[in-house]
Amino acid sequence: MFSIARIVSTAQLLASPRFFSTTAVAQKYKLKSHHGAKKRFKSIASGAFKRAHAGLVHKNVHKSPARKTRLGQTAYTSGSQTALLKKMLPYGSS
Repeated sequence: MFSIARIVSTAQLLASPRFFSTTAVAQKYKLKSHHGAKKRFKSIASGAFKRAHAGLVHKNVHKSPARKTRLGQTAYTSGSQTALLKKMLPYGSS
């Protein structure tokens, strides 16, 4: 009927992690995160994201101190930005 070599090779295939899974549900594909968004946004507990203001890196001589202080503070995303960022960063951003 069956040869012993064929039974052993089948057992080896089943023991291999590539062909055998302990979960009953098939694995889904991993989603890729948008690397540009990953660098610029951090997720917070409420589900929104925080970011930095632009315009504080250089050419600051002519800017008022109040403006530079305001640009140095943390900004938070709006509702429409949050919806897009949740698609770009499906697993959040630490």
